[in-house]
Amino acid sequence: MKLFRNRRSWAWPYILFLVLLVLLPLALIGVYAFTDQAGHFTLQNFVQFFSKSEAVNTFIYSIAVALVTTIVCLLLGYPAAYIMALRSFRTPAVMALLFILPMWINFLLRTIATVELFHMFNLPLGEGALLFGMVYDFLPFMIYPIYNTLQKMDVSLLEAAMDLGANRVQTFTKVVLPLSASGIYSGIVMVFMPTVSTFAISELLTHNKITLFGSLIQRSFGEGGIMMWNYGAALSLIMLVIIGATSFFGQNDNDDSQKGGLL
Repeated sequence: MKLFRNRRSWAWPYILFLVLLVLLPLALIGVYAFTDQAGHFTLQNFVQFFSKSEAVNTFIYSIAVALVTTIVCLLLGYPAAYIMALRSFRTPAVMALLFILPMWINFLLRTIATVELFHMFNLPLGEGALLFGMVYDFLPFMIYPIYNTLQKMDVSLLEAAMDLGANRVQTFTKVVLPLSASGIYSGIVMVFMPTVSTFAISELLTHNKITLFGSLIQRSFGEGGIMMWNYGAALSLIMLVIIGATSFFGQNDNDDSQKGGLL
């Protein structure tokens, strides 16, 4: 067909996908967020959110849970990624497989298994179980961006630092850590934003005792019916603003052309 002889024409399916499944849903969220049930322009949906102390407290609590989860994932994930990137480590594939295996199972099934694990050891479900489940589900999303960055790091940079008299601690803090900043940022984004917007994990691991911001959005669209869609769209737009702000103030990725593993 003449239509597909031009290379640019192959982009049309992706453009159509972008318009129908990305731009159009975002536009609908914006329309619903700034309109009432009759379709008239209003800011009442946002006023309703900020005037409810319970909703604002839920939002703040969700941010706090996301921050704690992200910090714990970073503290656990960076050493794991660093060890996996070491060339002297003989079985990086085995260690990587240990983190990949749980991701082959649906996260809802993993969360249900976590609930049963807490029941098996007679541990109470609540905030502790919620944080444990969050870290368990999102830890791989912190490890792999950092691992990919460390794996591509140029070994000559580390050798140059050591030749100039830097010890291992100085080499790590002055060379490895700054050069892995792009992977750290990617991991933080991939953990922080899903944690804020999730709702199934909190519902299962706390028996609906703890409500997160994602649960407010889900209830607005699911349980609230058509009458709550405008309010749910406003909550979704607030979440999108946070995502956009996080991406805007984030760091740019370092040069991906760096090759080689760590010493």
